[in-house]
Amino acid sequence: MRAKRSACALAFFLLGGTTAAALSVARHPGVAGAAPHTAVAAPSDRIPVSADSLRQAYAAGMIDRPVNSILNVPSRMQYGDYRWEDKGVPAGRTWIRVDLNSQMLSVFRSGHEIGTAVILYGADSVPTPTGKFPVLAKLKDHRSATYDAPMPYTLRLTADGVSIHASNVRWGYATHGCIGIPEAFAAKLFAAAAVGDEVLIVG
Repeated sequence: MRAKRSACALAFFLLGGTTAAALSVARHPGVAGAAPHTAVAAPSDRIPVSADSLRQAYAAGMIDRPVNSILNVPSRMQYGDYRWEDKGVPAGRTWIRVDLNSQMLSVFRSGHEIGTAVILYGADSVPTPTGKFPVLAKLKDHRSATYDAPMPYTLRLTADGVSIHASNVRWGYATHGCIGIPEAFAAKLFAAAAVGDEVLIVG
């Protein structure tokens, strides 16, 4: 597994570098067998995104559509951590952004981030593809026929099986090309996403 960066690049661009650590994965993750996956305690307010920051993020290829606000996550996120807050966000299509370098997934609705989580991604021998993918299918209780492994709350992205699904997100783990997220977060994402929603994977 590649080394993680100490800050989320998307937050760096959207917030002008002022609170980039807010959405970062810690350099020193917890040991195996630590506390179960939990929502990160944080204020429920949002951070608005300025027009200048938005232009910079577009120019750097960090996003491909407008973002009005991101979640205020004031502390570094550890393996298994997530945050979900969609109160007050207007109805609309969901889209998902995955950053392989910072190991973060963000969920947006109507231009506002409603969820974020630390992820697992493909090992070097089976890398996670980058690009834009539609959600092809939703499979709540899926099991991989290839690897004989459970893949709860699967959002399938490619015909050959690359998906976003619930995983045991912890230090030293990787996937066979899929994007693994904490199970409680996966359940929320599964409920929010629809077939046809777009997923942007950058790396």
